[in-house]
Amino acid sequence: MSQETDLLHCYHRGCGKKFDPNNNKDDDCVHHPGQPVFHDAYKGWSCCNKKCTDFTEFLNIKGCTKSKHSNVKPSEPKKLPVDKCNVDEVIQVTAKPLSNETFLKRPPFDAPQVTLSPTISPALLEQIKGLTALKNDKSRDSVVQIGQTCKNNACKGIFTGPASNEEICNYHPGSPIFHEGMKYWSCCQKKTTEFSSFLEQLGCSQGNHVWFSTDMGKKAQCRMDWHQAGSFIVVSIFAKKYLPSQSVVKLNPIHLTVDLFFIEENSRYNLDIELTGIVNVEESNVNMLPTKVEIKLKKAEPGSWTKLDVPRKTNPKSSENNESVLNLNTQIEAVDLSDL
Repeated sequence: MSQETDLLHCYHRGCGKKFDPNNNKDDDCVHHPGQPVFHDAYKGWSCCNKKCTDFTEFLNIKGCTKSKHSNVKPSEPKKLPVDKCNVDEVIQVTAKPLSNETFLKRPPFDAPQVTLSPTISPALLEQIKGLTALKNDKSRDSVVQIGQTCKNNACKGIFTGPASNEEICNYHPGSPIFHEGMKYWSCCQKKTTEFSSFLEQLGCSQGNHVWFSTDMGKKAQCRMDWHQAGSFIVVSIFAKKYLPSQSVVKLNPIHLTVDLFFIEENSRYNLDIELTGIVNVEESNVNMLPTKVEIKLKKAEPGSWTKLDVPRKTNPKSSENNESVLNLNTQIEAVDLSDL
């Protein structure tokens, strides 16, 4: 049996395990020989057809190739040289309507909303089965176990004992964003093109470690993304183990409201926005899936939306509730799929 100090780190993507160089078989390493690919809302690998929309699921995609472990770091792709002659050139892109037809009259924001009837995935119902009973049994979560990892984004803290509670937690309070080849966190905007560099970015905020998701409070944090394809706008709210019977999506032609309930954390996620364009409520629909809520909005008229929502004037009491949502949403740009 080899000592821990004799083990080498495998640098194959998707593996990351330690191995004994004297006992390295041909099928010990399961990895991805290709490159990570981020396109539209999807994340996957160039070597296989495995892809998903959730960042955590992407990190857990099992490798498609077996081989021996390797301690040789993969070479980074070559970067194209920058043409310094055009370094100061400003490129302006203006989104124009797809049609010259007359725009529809914009309805009032406070018009009555319709509750959309969702299509609920059987896999989601299986996922939340028994959560009510689990919520009442908090005894096993009352003690932090040795080896428990911190739940804050990008923190690599591990609980080794009571002293770990005194450590400073460096984390990202925002969400990961992948757009046009750039990878960054919504909270600090430190953009990079290298996936490995993105994973190693030090958190931009400091606080205490969070060992259980139940410590996060009563307001749930979910990542929201959107894209447009043809005559539809697709809004995705990435969430797991939410209760469909207590979650509601309401809509009028310019006003979208989402309320999700998470039974394990006894918390809620709320989204309340004024849409940039006008939608056809009757032809819009909602799918509740194990990893996300997907809202498909039918455009009421042809055209390309430059952004999802417009800022609304709020009174002082409601400004705090909407501020974080509006700040995040305005950072996420449109992805036009109509040309694909």
